[in-house]
Amino acid sequence: MDALFGSTAVHLVGAIIMATALFQVAVLLFTSWRGAIFARSQQELSLQLLKRRVEAETLHGQMERDKGSSTWSGLRKFRINRKVPEGGGISSFYLVPHDGKEIPQFDPGQYLTFSLRLPDREKPLVRCYSLSDGSLQREHYRVSIKRADPPRKAPEAPPGVSSSFFHNALNEGDIVDVKAPSGNFYLDISKHTPVVLIGGGIGLTPMLSMLNTLCESDSQRETWLFYGVRNGEEHIMREHLAQLEAEHENVHLQVCYSNPRDGVDTDGTDYHHAERVSIELFKRVLPSNNYEYYICGPGPMMESMTNGLREWGVPDSDVHFEAFGPASVKKTAPAKKKAVPAGAAAIEVVFSKSGKTLKWDGSAESILELAENNGIDIDSGCRAGSCGTCITALKGGEVDYIEEPGALPEDSSCLACIAVPKNNLTLDA
Repeated sequence: MDALFGSTAVHLVGAIIMATALFQVAVLLFTSWRGAIFARSQQELSLQLLKRRVEAETLHGQMERDKGSSTWSGLRKFRINRKVPEGGGISSFYLVPHDGKEIPQFDPGQYLTFSLRLPDREKPLVRCYSLSDGSLQREHYRVSIKRADPPRKAPEAPPGVSSSFFHNALNEGDIVDVKAPSGNFYLDISKHTPVVLIGGGIGLTPMLSMLNTLCESDSQRETWLFYGVRNGEEHIMREHLAQLEAEHENVHLQVCYSNPRDGVDTDGTDYHHAERVSIELFKRVLPSNNYEYYICGPGPMMESMTNGLREWGVPDSDVHFEAFGPASVKKTAPAKKKAVPAGAAAIEVVFSKSGKTLKWDGSAESILELAENNGIDIDSGCRAGSCGTCITALKGGEVDYIEEPGALPEDSSCLACIAVPKNNLTLDA
């Protein structure tokens, strides 16, 4: 009996040892299999990322080649193919080349410069409007323009001249003179960093161009769009934006109404936040501050955004904003302008046509701003050194530039919107 029990115990122990060994082998095999699966998935993910980077670089290179081969200098005639009311006093104008030739692609965020011939003006009126559609399609250019009515607090003020001309005088079939797309505010589609697009009111237009381009290129960049308006009456492209978010899991839409209409605007359906776009909102909604930020909107909004992002620890190099027209923001980053050193003799700027001699002390951002602050009229458009409208003849002296010009004028002229005096200056203005 004892021998039988001992034999059984030996067999049992052996079975346990064998089962343990088999279990260890199974665990080892499972671990190896799981490691191989993980390694394979990581390899596939790396290959997918590499493929997307190659595709993005290829697309960027193709766009650059296309821009170089089909762009134009000076003015080119475009026909208004479609004029589409968007609501909120905004209309979209779809432009096709009058000569029927192809149009170059552009960088999403850039603008077109228009030379408008108004019946009551001797000289053409030059204005710049952001392109509002994706940069990959080659059928048309689109600008979406808000009619600048007199402000509510000053109803007696005149309406915006150029926007009124577009809305009231220009129709489908009309011809306009246009300069090629330009501007230094744009999204680099060859990059893969996550982005936050911020549009206030009509400042949505360059953000639309950026967002459409990202979606059209099947980019997987994490993309947030914060869009701020007063209420649903000003909310444009509603269905289009909602569709982009639904079709692209990397796109996150955040609509802010600062003053939603009772009984009309529905929280969660029409908008996400009953407040203005703000840094405090970013802190609540965004996973971190580690994004590139693109901003376009009213001046006070952009001022608040740029200052707030800096205080939040976002590097200035990751903050980009539109810098032309009445919505321009004063840069509070380290100044690029040439201030007069303490104790040095003030530089004199002579405006020969106007008969005024002014002191340059560095308080104005540019020669254009110095002129405007003192009642001297210099035509301007982009205020970014691209459109060439503010070119002013130099009769004496030299200038420096606070921004990189789109194209340098001849030595005997300067771009007043981005120029500051290097020494005593005489201008033909």
